[in-house]
Amino acid sequence: MDETTANDVRLRGRVSGGPVTRSLPSGDELVSLRIVVPRSAAARKRSKATVDTIELTAWTAALRRTASRLSEGDVIEVTGELRRRFARGSGGPQSFMGVDVTSCRRVRADPEAR
Repeated sequence: MDETTANDVRLRGRVSGGPVTRSLPSGDELVSLRIVVPRSAAARKRSKATVDTIELTAWTAALRRTASRLSEGDVIEVTGELRRRFARGSGGPQSFMGVDVTSCRRVRADPEAR
């Protein structure tokens, strides 16, 4: 791999909704969830949006177990790699960016979810 490039993502934010487990036609399982992260002050000056919602995907058994135990409102920190995904929608093919998780930890549980 070229040492001058990298695809490393680190995010800390609040879980938005519960995790969803899916089985793919290939037999692979994954757990997906969304994380809400605040935008920087500089980014908020350019846009009215104050947060971004990012799709996370956990592929390995250990990460699927960790992600499955998360609840809406939990604050988590994840690392991973940015991926572009494609799907068929009602308007035709669509693409979106998401993060394939390589590590995940709960920073703080949502006290109201417990």
